[in-house]
Amino acid sequence: MKNKLILLGAGKIGDAILNLLSHSGDYTLTVADRDPQRLAHVRQMNFPDVTTVSVDIGNAKAVTELIHGHDLAISACPYFLTPVIAGAAKKAGAHYFDLTEDVESTRIVKQLAEDAATAFVPQCGLAPGFISIVANDLASRFDTLRDVNMRVGALPTFPSNALKYNLTWSTDGLINEYCNPCEAIVDGALREVSPLEEVEHFSLDGIDYEAFNTSGGLGTLCETLAGKVQNLNYKTVRYPGHRDIIKMLVRDLQLGLLERRPILKEVLESSIPMTRQDVVLVFASVCGQREGRLEQETYARKIYSQPVNGQLMSAIQITTAAGLCTMVDLVMQGRLPKRGLIRQEQASLQDFLDNRFGRVYAA
Repeated sequence: MKNKLILLGAGKIGDAILNLLSHSGDYTLTVADRDPQRLAHVRQMNFPDVTTVSVDIGNAKAVTELIHGHDLAISACPYFLTPVIAGAAKKAGAHYFDLTEDVESTRIVKQLAEDAATAFVPQCGLAPGFISIVANDLASRFDTLRDVNMRVGALPTFPSNALKYNLTWSTDGLINEYCNPCEAIVDGALREVSPLEEVEHFSLDGIDYEAFNTSGGLGTLCETLAGKVQNLNYKTVRYPGHRDIIKMLVRDLQLGLLERRPILKEVLESSIPMTRQDVVLVFASVCGQREGRLEQETYARKIYSQPVNGQLMSAIQITTAAGLCTMVDLVMQGRLPKRGLIRQEQASLQDFLDNRFGRVYAA
């Protein structure tokens, strides 16, 4: 018997989630959005076992009624709708999954999960998401931990503008990463550090990159590794020079755009083209004691845009959607608990990579 699933949000990542889950043959899907053009696009794609419905996702009562009768609810909406959808999923008795990197929204989901009869699985996807599973797996191989470093970037394969960047996912999420405070563990203590700071440079496969603090990528790993690691941090990867331009826009102008985020969003979306020709870089490094010696172990992957079930998808679509769909599978298969808050790092890396959706990271 197929599980009944509702997806709220039919944007770029929602489109990829529909592609993967509908072709799996194990889910009957309803996709909800208030944008008629997005819903028309879904219908044109002819995904199997998918129906569409128009709804104002900001209306908590309407969303609760819509989720009722579904086994699972997935939010692929902007972060500010997370509390509405998560609350509605709890009232409707559905398992809940989202992609948010927003720290405040996730705190609300955690509170809702405390006495929930179903699973609440926030921060699925790439970062937060898969990167936490990788880092936790590496950390588990050491006797004691000194440093856990996590680096992730979604980059154009062919950078051609001053920012050396193209839009590949949610602009609201990108702005949050660049503007919100970042969690880290420094010298054994949980701290907030500033975004766009602590720039570092490295090379991989002969290509130069920079990395700097951004918000949200750690997920719940600070809580999981608290008291066990001296230093834990997450940084976003870009091509060299990107951070200086963003910092100028956000902070250094007299009328900096840090407090004018709608204007920053308009500037980015009107100036920077989207692309499906991208590459996702996943890099995690752990240093600690093992059998009396100080050792380091590293995980590095590059995933490129590619066709999936006959549809060309960007690398960030593939990796984000695959991360969420894998967690859905693992919960429904009983490999993760079906009640309360589920952290990304509770998933075994091997279970993840063995999954039909998670295999994209193993290729």
